[in-house]
Amino acid sequence: MSSEPPAPGDEAAPGTPGTGENLCRHCNGTGEHDGTPCPVCNGTGKVIEGIGGA
Repeated sequence: MSSEPPAPGDEAAPGTPGTGENLCRHCNGTGEHDGTPCPVCNGTGKVIEGIGGA
């Protein structure tokens, strides 16, 4: 499990069973939006989402 706090766009905490990393749709994985850190992924370019219908 990660000690990073969840980003606003995360559906679950990192390491939660049935979830995985995905590219942030708001910034398309760049980590930036309009020249500033993306507010959805906190600038990481990744969000935690449910996978496989979880």
